[in-house]
Amino acid sequence: MKSILAFLCLFITLQAFAEDHPSLAAVQVADKARVAAMQSGDRAKLDGIFSDELRYAHSNGVVDTKASFIDILSAGKTKYVGYDYEEQTFTFPTPGIALMTGRAHVKAESEGKSMDAVLSFLAVWREEKGQWRFLAWQSCKLPPVVK
Repeated sequence: MKSILAFLCLFITLQAFAEDHPSLAAVQVADKARVAAMQSGDRAKLDGIFSDELRYAHSNGVVDTKASFIDILSAGKTKYVGYDYEEQTFTFPTPGIALMTGRAHVKAESEGKSMDAVLSFLAVWREEKGQWRFLAWQSCKLPPVVK
C-alpha cells in the first residue's frame, strides 16, 4: 500500500511540474508541427523536426530510423490521414527531455492497406541546440472497445 501511495505522490508531483514547466508549450507546438509534417510528407519539415537519432517503433513492430521514415513518408508509401489524440500527457524527467504518453486514434494507408486504430504510445522529445526534436516513438494497438 505504501508503494502505491508513493507512486501516486510521485505521479501527481510530475504532473504538476509538467503543467508548470516552461518548455511545455514549446513541446506541444513541436508535436503539432510533427503531426502536420507526417501528414504532409514534407521532407524538409520532417528533417527539421526529427532528431538524427530517431527510433520510430510502429505498432506492428517495424522500426524506422530518421532516414527510412522520412523516405517512407515523403514518397507517400505511408500516409497518415487521421491523427487525433484521445489523451496526451507530458512529463519532464530531466532538463532537455520530455516524455509524451497517451492514446491516439490514428488512420493510415500503407501499401494498399488501411489502418484505423487507437494506439497507446510513449514518445520522447529532446532539446537539441535550443530546439525540441522528436527522438523516439513506441506504440501498440489497443483492442477495440466492446459496447
